[in-house]
Amino acid sequence: MIKIFTVDAFTDDAFNGNPAAVCLPDFPLDEKMMQNIAFEMNLSETAFVFKSNGAFNLRWFTPECEVDLCGHATLASAHILWQEKFLAKNEPAVFQTLYKGILKANFNDPHITLDFPVNVPVKCKDIPKLNHALGVAPKTLLETEHHYLAELNSEEEVINATPDFESLKNLSKYGIIITSVSDTDSFDFISRFFAPKKGINEDPVTGSAHCVLAPYWSEKLGKSSLSAYQASKRGGALKIALKKDRVLISGKAVTIISGILNL
Repeated sequence: MIKIFTVDAFTDDAFNGNPAAVCLPDFPLDEKMMQNIAFEMNLSETAFVFKSNGAFNLRWFTPECEVDLCGHATLASAHILWQEKFLAKNEPAVFQTLYKGILKANFNDPHITLDFPVNVPVKCKDIPKLNHALGVAPKTLLETEHHYLAELNSEEEVINATPDFESLKNLSKYGIIITSVSDTDSFDFISRFFAPKKGINEDPVTGSAHCVLAPYWSEKLGKSSLSAYQASKRGGALKIALKKDRVLISGKAVTIISGILNL
């Protein structure tokens, strides 16, 4: 039997934000088993947290594959470690990850703050296939190793975008971020994130995408602290602080389901 939880991240309201499963096995699971569990949970990510030699090892799987970084499932994992008293709330959650080294989270009541590496995008040439897939031509297009970042002309364009997900799968990079400055005083910018190549047509709230968005909007707006909103159907709010080569991403979390996997 393995403890498992469902947590809505980047919200304190049930059924908003981004749901993640957090699995806490007492013994190491092989990759096939982790992938099977993630497929069964059928959420954008399932996090596997296993304590070994005093450290919490953390891996993330979509229903189709492993990913190298996931913000909302890391936030959910830290939330569960404090909730289940694996850690006191004045202790940081320190995770050893396979691809990104050490990641940390701190409880700053009422927020959880993730300490993630910055991912600076660079400008790239116009990509007609991307424009066609998005149904709109970006105002500015940038890229990272795995992402396209497309600034659109308005919040309305971001909210009303209806991408062709099959066409997005044919692009060379798996992640597509669309963004614009916010129309309201509540947020500096809004965004949406698509990753159909990873089995996620639209992710509700994406912490890792804000490692890309933070340096872009910080430079553009001349601010190191930003408020962001991911405008998916569920929606979620994030507080962002850029500090040299790190991005501090803060949000709330609420546990929805606590259960047992009978394996």
